[in-house]
Amino acid sequence: MVRTRGEALFAGFNVVILSLLSLSMILPFVHIAAKSLSSEAHVLAKDIILWPKGFNVMSYEYVLTNKQFFYSFSNSVLITIAGTALSMALTVLAAYPLSKRHLPYGRGLMLLFVITMFFSGGLIPTYLVVKQVGLLNSLWSLILPGALAPFNLILVRNFFMGIPDALEESARIDGASNWRILLSIFLPLSKPAMATISMFYAVGYWNSFFQAMMYITERRWIPLQMFLLQLVTDERTSDTVITDVFREVTPETIRAAAILCVVVPILCVYPFIQKYFVKGVMLGAVKG
Repeated sequence: MVRTRGEALFAGFNVVILSLLSLSMILPFVHIAAKSLSSEAHVLAKDIILWPKGFNVMSYEYVLTNKQFFYSFSNSVLITIAGTALSMALTVLAAYPLSKRHLPYGRGLMLLFVITMFFSGGLIPTYLVVKQVGLLNSLWSLILPGALAPFNLILVRNFFMGIPDALEESARIDGASNWRILLSIFLPLSKPAMATISMFYAVGYWNSFFQAMMYITERRWIPLQMFLLQLVTDERTSDTVITDVFREVTPETIRAAAILCVVVPILCVYPFIQKYFVKGVMLGAVKG
């Protein structure tokens, strides 16, 4: 297909704009990586831009041997895995019946979920509820209060509504139950949506820190993002003093190394799910 001059100009304009946007997102990470791998003298001289000078990995050694980093990393992994599994189960179990047009009071029930997207109980009431049920200083306090996201529920519901009714009708003729239809027909056909929504939940749990600020006071239960926040905002860098073993590192390089150690694990998951993103979100957004 031959492009017109206008189409070619528009495509070139898009390439330029998207390239600039991509660079604006990538270059800060490159700068942080260069700083984390540079020596103390070059970092203090502030002559690190996009390439490390005086190659040094002691900052990573300091972060990865920090006991609090290990505890926080373990907490974040547990929160992400358990939270994503629970959230996906709740989302699917709510979206499946709500996708049925013959469900009694289905529109009213869906309205209740949508209302929570605009109105909430408030910060203090939510804290009091979490406290009264005994979830303070527990990893469950970072999972249960936000286990179901209405936006993700809407996407999965709309995806389910896009599945042809003939498939369900033929399964019912063969004697399949609702559970069998959900597990054998809807879920296998919804892999793009499931992968996309799972990624949304996983990234949300991995990056959450505000809930930890409210509900967690014991350091052994803080997640990785809270550890990073304390590391970045604390002038002392951490609770442990930098000893002679790490005399070649500075608070600035330690913070840079910690940022990468927090970001890289979740980035490694994206390549495996990226192919589902566009299909999953678009189908869930335009159908129904």
